[in-house]
Amino acid sequence: MTQQQRSLSATVDEFVDAFNVNDLDRVMAFFADDAEYEPGDGAKHQGKAAIRAEFAPQFAGRYGAMRFDVHDKLVDEPGRRAAIRWACRIDVSGPRGRGVFPLLRLLGLLRYGPRMVWQGMDVFHFDADGSITGKYSYANFKIPPMKRDRGVPWSVPVPTA
Repeated sequence: MTQQQRSLSATVDEFVDAFNVNDLDRVMAFFADDAEYEPGDGAKHQGKAAIRAEFAPQFAGRYGAMRFDVHDKLVDEPGRRAAIRWACRIDVSGPRGRGVFPLLRLLGLLRYGPRMVWQGMDVFHFDADGSITGKYSYANFKIPPMKRDRGVPWSVPVPTA
């Protein structure tokens, strides 16, 4: 099924799933060539190469294993937009924490333990073919308001360097 043939709701679900299984190539397949990404820190990344470069450290495990749990999803099919409210769960325990900057890992472990969580929101814009033309994230990315994650551990592939 092509992106054009599936609903935007299904596209968003599959996009989040690609993040959660740590598949950068699959994530990038959802973006239009000229897409833009604004991560919420004031930066703007234009085009697939720039977006891939911005995502690469995350997929290499520089922040630990990440999983996004979607709490709410709003889809405007005629307007070709969608929004999700999510919790980003981060695990820096064992092999999942190997790629994390040592000082960042130590500070996270001391303050929050091996698993932490923070909240955010993404707004997506799509072209007529169902490709993402814009991804706009809203959260504090410089110093996210973390808290200890007391949820059930999840299974995420260990990033390979």
